[in-house]
Amino acid sequence: MTSSTQVLGISNAIVDILAHVEDDFLEAVGAPKKSMVLIDTQRAEMIYSRMGPATEVSGGSVANTIAGIANLGGRTAYIGRVKDDQLGRIFIHDLQSLGVDIRFEPATGGAPTARSYILITPDGERTMQTYLGAAAELGPADVTPEAFGQPEIVLLEGYLWDVKPGEDATTKAIELARTRGTRVAMSLSDAWCVDRHRAKFAAVIGRDVKIVVANETELMSLFQASDFDSAVERASRIDALFAVTRSEKGSVIVRGKERVVQRAYPVERVVDATGAGDAYTAAFLFGLTQARSLQECADLGSRAATAVIQQVGARLEKGALSTR
Repeated sequence: MTSSTQVLGISNAIVDILAHVEDDFLEAVGAPKKSMVLIDTQRAEMIYSRMGPATEVSGGSVANTIAGIANLGGRTAYIGRVKDDQLGRIFIHDLQSLGVDIRFEPATGGAPTARSYILITPDGERTMQTYLGAAAELGPADVTPEAFGQPEIVLLEGYLWDVKPGEDATTKAIELARTRGTRVAMSLSDAWCVDRHRAKFAAVIGRDVKIVVANETELMSLFQASDFDSAVERASRIDALFAVTRSEKGSVIVRGKERVVQRAYPVERVVDATGAGDAYTAAFLFGLTQARSLQECADLGSRAATAVIQQVGARLEKGALSTR
């Protein structure tokens, strides 16, 4: 039943194509290191033709988070848009195999399924070149009352604001959440995304969005703060829960005057930084659905992020992380 869903994700449905590359490859294809840049069909084909062996898996930040929650034992659902093509079928199969309730049908026409080329350099950092394709066609018509159901939490991503149909889909989701007692969570996606949509994000955070997940750079961009402490002080004035990751410095949770500082766990070797934030978000939100304390949620998130960066790919296998 839809009312039993703990977390519903709504986002750009993207197939991640992961490949290990050297730094000079990024220079050769003109990809700024550690960035996420939207590309067109021609550039997508060019990058793919120059890549070596790659791994394909359903992805996108929110989809990764939803998959992570499912692997932790949570009840999840997902709304996105893919075409009925090879990559679209990969996307749907991957999530359904984890027990995620897919609440959309693949499109028979329109643009091909979106894909993100995730270029992983030897230091474990990721650089993303993303072709939105069918994902850019996600709109309010896809967020029906039946598809939305009555989840405890709906998770949106900042990237949805990059195209008008996606922004309208978030508005529809927020309206449904308001009438159904659903908490709205939002991932800020990346600092460049925040720069593009700062005013719109500020308008909904605190009013409609009550849970914000971000890294420290994104938080500082949101408040145009010159240092992290100033950004945290600004966040404390807003009626929302902020979960902020800080890489090797751990994370900080802010809810009004309440602060939780969570240490990072030791990492033997960073294999792939892809999905660290998504894994943290998955474990943190899972903890919230279990009515755990903020300290417990932050600790679970930290352990999940630590585990995922020591492997290739953005998701932990089921049972790889103890939730006790």
